[in-house]
Amino acid sequence: MRAHEAGALHADGYGSPAWLALPRDVNALIPSLWASSVGRGTDGALTVGGVSVHDLAREIGTPAYILDEADFRARARDFRDTYTEVFADLGGGADVYYAGKAFLCTEVARWIRDDDLRLDVCTGGELAVAMRAGMPGARLGLHGNNKSVPELEQALRYGVGRIIVDSYDEIDRLTDVARRLDTVARVMVRVTVGVEAHTHEFIATAHEDQKFGFSLSGGDAAEAVRRILGAAPHLELIGLHSHIGSQIFDTSGFEVSARRVLALHAAVAKEHGVELPELDLGGGFGIAYTTEHDPLPPKHLAAGMAEIVDRECRASGVSVPRISVEPGRAIAGPSTFTLYEVGTVKVVDLDGGAARAYLSVDGGMSDNIRTALYEANFSCTLAGRTSTAPPRLSRVVGKHCESGDIVVMDEFLPADVAPGDLLAVPGTGAYCRSLSSQYNHTPRPPVVAVRDGRARVLVRRETVDDLLALDVG
Repeated sequence: MRAHEAGALHADGYGSPAWLALPRDVNALIPSLWASSVGRGTDGALTVGGVSVHDLAREIGTPAYILDEADFRARARDFRDTYTEVFADLGGGADVYYAGKAFLCTEVARWIRDDDLRLDVCTGGELAVAMRAGMPGARLGLHGNNKSVPELEQALRYGVGRIIVDSYDEIDRLTDVARRLDTVARVMVRVTVGVEAHTHEFIATAHEDQKFGFSLSGGDAAEAVRRILGAAPHLELIGLHSHIGSQIFDTSGFEVSARRVLALHAAVAKEHGVELPELDLGGGFGIAYTTEHDPLPPKHLAAGMAEIVDRECRASGVSVPRISVEPGRAIAGPSTFTLYEVGTVKVVDLDGGAARAYLSVDGGMSDNIRTALYEANFSCTLAGRTSTAPPRLSRVVGKHCESGDIVVMDEFLPADVAPGDLLAVPGTGAYCRSLSSQYNHTPRPPVVAVRDGRARVLVRRETVDDLLALDVG
């Protein structure tokens, strides 16, 4: 492919990516991409939790995020049970914090509470949702690289179990708040370990040149430990925290990260006589968005991480601390698909006699910015029926006034897709609603949970009245 100043997509001869194979059956559903209850009914339409997408479209409208409640909760419990079992005989055990930034609403927070997981939040707004859901403060962690005084006050008054500090300024700020409230803040130090996960540059968060954490190589993390220990009794250092990125498909990055952060863990014990009780290895576990992705199940992730931690602790001569991990995408992502209706179909000729169909849907980058933001790849299927038409290279685009408004960059869909057809894009449970916007004054879609033949709205659809209500003019 020849380079083009406007990007690879404009180069002569661009067709489909190498990983996208021509399907034998354009109607087939690849199980790894979909929630467990998704299938096709006798009429060929997708069903989820025993409910047809035709019923969902008629009763709730499109676009809409359709969440398989049983699938979401099963994935959460699988992480909880797996890490509990694998780490049961290794040190202090393990905790699983659902990363609320993936997707959070009051009902989801209740599921996390009732299924006995912990919850990671990173803003006052996310904390407010957790409080509204009755999530116990002791089972909450507060992240964020610029927590405000009101957010810290809110966290300490509610009894948040741990606050992950990210800067010297925040250590001072938190110390002042804790002193004024006459309380003790339980804190962890976010350590930047210099490991860059094999992922997109913008979502690899452990290399040095980025906004998160205290540098390990530069000595900032060790200095943060000293300052926190010196801030006693108002700050209590309970452990170290690292996070190496997102969409990670093996444990090799965790191995390097654990080795480096456990070296600091051992140094703290040696220098200060304090063996920290906890260690958080973050999240970032990948999911399958397309056939190119092959994620590890929680069992293999947990076993690999346990082996790494045990080996590195033995080498450092320290006890294994209580481990925590923060899956978000791996729980929420596969549980949800977005349901759209096609509005227009436009076929354009490509070089070499090929063609591509542009299928415009009633949503777009306002409900899924990940394609534009991260060059993320998604899959898609004709949802309202099956087709005997041959597959045609297609691109699913949105209705926004933006050339980068692309939902699915490349997919083979039936050549007879027409206006009025329903399309479903799997793997949209994580970050799509969280990153959604009102671009072009487009109301955001609802989140609909489906289970046992019943659909219920968790987050209602925004309306034009909602948009106008914020406009004080």
